[in-house]
Amino acid sequence: MTAYVFPGQGAQYPGMGKDLYEKYPAAREMFDRADEILGYALTRVMFEGTEEELKETKVTQPAIFVHSVVMVKLLGDAFRPDAVAGHSLGEFSALVANGTLTFDDGLNLVYQRALAMQKACDLVPSTMAAIIGLDDKTIEEVCDAIDDVVVPANYNYPGQVVISGTLNGVFKAMEELQKRGAKRTVQLQVNGAFHSPLMEPAREELAAAIEKTPFAKPSCPVYQNVTARAVTDPAEIRKNLILQLTSPVRWTQSVQQMIADGIDTFLEAGPGKVLQGLIRKIDRSVTVGSVQIEG
Repeated sequence: MTAYVFPGQGAQYPGMGKDLYEKYPAAREMFDRADEILGYALTRVMFEGTEEELKETKVTQPAIFVHSVVMVKLLGDAFRPDAVAGHSLGEFSALVANGTLTFDDGLNLVYQRALAMQKACDLVPSTMAAIIGLDDKTIEEVCDAIDDVVVPANYNYPGQVVISGTLNGVFKAMEELQKRGAKRTVQLQVNGAFHSPLMEPAREELAAAIEKTPFAKPSCPVYQNVTARAVTDPAEIRKNLILQLTSPVRWTQSVQQMIADGIDTFLEAGPGKVLQGLIRKIDRSVTVGSVQIEG
């Protein structure tokens, strides 16, 4: 059984999607449609922009989403997933891929999400840090004991958890986790505390947009970040998507659950190979690869 997985923020690179745009009319149509929906030339930044320009949240998120969904579109009838999943932002790509959301609605939500997250980031000085070489329980206990906002935000693979919160909370946690035996603690180059309670203003703003958006019955289950379980009910998918911004990304648990449910092949659709690396660290027995576009 095969699952298609979709990357989140951090997978972007200068020139992303340019080859697809030049080679495939169907891709060109979708990229041009994205520019039209957003009201600015996203494609110009993707194809010609600098790394710095691409790092802007309001550019990064739509760029990765569009690139991922275009790849699925180009697969045509060869796209026959038994399940889909996405890492954070990638969940929106997954929901377009399995027919829960239309491309237009998905892109609108992704753009509103990016703007809302940026606004929330500007309210409180905050950051994220990767903790390497400690078990989940120790990280959770340390975060719970700190008298400031700091929480586990991304369970990426056993031995790597990203924490998120105020500058003070994250720095205190990093110091304590080093004492507890973490191999490394690395502050990430982000200007906000994604997947933490500090994203509550963004969650409220995005919730209003999600509530107005039609959600259809999907063609296959989506394993959602919030629950790490297969979901097919549109109302439940909607609820989990709203909770996602302030809840941890349970990527390790999602992949483990997919494998337990019979998935043995994972194909990454979108820029980069980040998820393939994470999945290999979760379970080396499964097959992982990138989506290959023929023709």
